[in-house]
Amino acid sequence: MNLFPVVVTGGLVGGGVALFVRELLAPQPALAAALARSAPGTLSMPQEEVLDRDEVWGRWLLARLQRLPGVKVPAKNLALLGQGPGAFMLKKTALAALGLLCPVLVTIPWIIAGVSLPFYVPAVVGLAIAGLLFITPDLAVRDQAKRAREEFAHALSAYLDLVALKRAADAGPTEALEKAAAVGHGWPFLYLQGALRRARLEKIPPYQALTELADTYDLPGLSDVADIMRGSATDGAAVYKALRARTAALNTELLTAQAAEANAASEKMTAPGALLAVLVMLLMAFPAVIRMLTV
Repeated sequence: MNLFPVVVTGGLVGGGVALFVRELLAPQPALAAALARSAPGTLSMPQEEVLDRDEVWGRWLLARLQRLPGVKVPAKNLALLGQGPGAFMLKKTALAALGLLCPVLVTIPWIIAGVSLPFYVPAVVGLAIAGLLFITPDLAVRDQAKRAREEFAHALSAYLDLVALKRAADAGPTEALEKAAAVGHGWPFLYLQGALRRARLEKIPPYQALTELADTYDLPGLSDVADIMRGSATDGAAVYKALRARTAALNTELLTAQAAEANAASEKMTAPGALLAVLVMLLMAFPAVIRMLTV
């Protein structure tokens, strides 16, 4: 029997499973987009957007597939992660095509062995796998964006404390926001520095730039900071206590979310732990049961 088709089929199926696992266990978002936006040259003069080949092909597909029902691109999540919509759509299409081909390739050994399968079996299975793989990038991007927003919320808590301290030292609203943002070096602070630098160059209020940043990447906590600083700039209100109160509320929200996540992880481990205990009990009782049955 020729084993070459079996080896090729197994390799293709294994590659599909590896791609599926890779999408579920995607790495943390890249910081290239944040660094590019924070570079001085990108804020002083507009530059033509340079697209790679995957992005160009993906945008060509997106222009033709976005009219179909159920086909949408999470623009805000992709912008937060620094990913292009074209590459995202190209990945979804490639995974869906792989899902369609996998059942057909799996049936090749059966055909070689002389076993005939109805045509609708690989077709139905292929459509199901293609649909599952088509939505896998959406789930991966959603999880990555959720982790990125949680990371930004932790950085925002520290940023609020710094702004409050600057305001307590009689610094102006703009000075307090810029000096507090200049302290950090992580990607959330790079986003804040880029927004405040753009506000200085475009001669707009800094709280307006923060509001636009929050709307662009769906960062609700940043909108509260912008509202507090807007009140300080327009009404001359004392914002030290307001900033500290918002910091305390944000820390409480983060701790509550972490506690809920820890409880969920503990509940997920209950069933495997119970199953392991049952297996250990069966293993301990197995010799005695065998002895009773053989006597």
